[in-house]
Amino acid sequence: MTDRSHHTGMTRRGLLKGATALGAAGLILPASYRKAQAAPNKGGTFRIGLGHGNSTDGYDPGLWDNLYAQVFAAARHNQLIEVDADGQLIPEIAESWESPDGQTWIFRIRQGVTFHSGKNLTVEDVIASLNHHRGEDATSAIKQFFDPVQDIRADGQNVVVTLDAPNGDFAYLMSDYHLAIMPSADGRIDPSSTDGCGPYIVESYEPGVQASLNRNPDYWKSDRAHFDRVEILAILDSAARLNALMTGQVELIDQIDPATIGMLEARGVANILSIPGNAHYVFPMDARAAPFSDNNVRLALKYAIDRQQMVDTILGGHGAVSNDNPIGPANRYFYADMEPKSFDPDRARFYLREAGMDSLTVDLHVADAAFSGAVDAGALFAETAAQAGININLIREPNDGYWDNVWMQKPFVASYWGGRAVEDHMFTTGYAAGATWNDSFWSHDRFNELLVQARSEVDEDLRREMYQEMQRIVSFEGSVIIPMNNNFVMATATNVATPEQISANWNLDGFRCVERWWFA
Repeated sequence: MTDRSHHTGMTRRGLLKGATALGAAGLILPASYRKAQAAPNKGGTFRIGLGHGNSTDGYDPGLWDNLYAQVFAAARHNQLIEVDADGQLIPEIAESWESPDGQTWIFRIRQGVTFHSGKNLTVEDVIASLNHHRGEDATSAIKQFFDPVQDIRADGQNVVVTLDAPNGDFAYLMSDYHLAIMPSADGRIDPSSTDGCGPYIVESYEPGVQASLNRNPDYWKSDRAHFDRVEILAILDSAARLNALMTGQVELIDQIDPATIGMLEARGVANILSIPGNAHYVFPMDARAAPFSDNNVRLALKYAIDRQQMVDTILGGHGAVSNDNPIGPANRYFYADMEPKSFDPDRARFYLREAGMDSLTVDLHVADAAFSGAVDAGALFAETAAQAGININLIREPNDGYWDNVWMQKPFVASYWGGRAVEDHMFTTGYAAGATWNDSFWSHDRFNELLVQARSEVDEDLRREMYQEMQRIVSFEGSVIIPMNNNFVMATATNVATPEQISANWNLDGFRCVERWWFA
């Protein structure tokens, strides 16, 4: 994908009034992937095998942190706004939205929507659902989204949100998967409830194992939810996932090992979907802990990794080299001209000397639960780093419990991000000081200052300059190594039909494969 930041014109009105065009457009499938575009068939049981899921997963929307939880949530819930396959913001529970100044946002709430329990969805339900992520006692991963929110109130059939400063991207934030609209009582939602207004109704759920759901007969979207039933299985082992697809136990799997793609295609037992976007694999370093508290050490490690080798070996070419930049080529302010980093052992040794070291030994905690091929990626990293006098002691952790016991618990780990379609969303979620998912525990005064300023800047050129400066700060002063942007690679049984265009904003068609796909 090419740098679109200089070719995508975004007017102030385009930023503030839905539907909004975004840079992260979905992939139009090559002819070999396309299904006949007849009216979708109804019926059947759609079984999904995912390399994610924990025994500690639950129903609280503020705590969803992996693909299993995200797809399960998409099967049950709607948000105010949906990101369509072509990267457009389109109405969902909010049938329209507008802002006169970027500071006051007005969302017109759709009437006639019911929850699975039969309760009619109201403005009060929307306010309670948003407020679940606000306040000092909130435990939500996106609590920081609501820090600028001064007030949320009802005005007839509208929900009015007032910010402390203009934010042209606020409508996009309302599409975040955590912001499920749930029924309320006495101004609060029940975060342990299964009740939603989405396409499927929960029949059973065993966290870290399986979920079974049945089609919602009263779903307000008549052109969605084509399957009679959906089953979502946690299959953490990549070989077991592949076997489940090949033996007909599931119709969709994620995290395909690139080495198996040729075999699947040759046998004609599956279709491969490889969707480029802003997703990326990462090695975050705890900036609070020595030796990672020294940026010279972090730079030494960044120059001790062979990025192209990782793309070729781990991704099998289904991705691209990253320059330690969480903002991807599909973002409108992507800094394509930033000075690239390449494998340079001499430069890595230079930064070690700047840190007062002749050599370095660090532990890197990995598991394939972090991303498919993470263990092999760690081994490649250790091989190249050794040429720079850096000893990476690879510690292989169990897949089960990795996200609870390793990620954000150990000082140097493997992880992944799905990327975000707008820069503020990505930076606020993963890099703002104190953000719940700031997995490197990094804080940078200039970065945090720019983060606030860029939200309310309406001059496109100045906004681009701010976001590009922030990208360079993260790349050269941040506490995360981002060696590669990965495609979303998945395999489906040959009887699974998809729309011609598949969303790239999140994996599995924006998590909505359960709602958008069908059996041919």
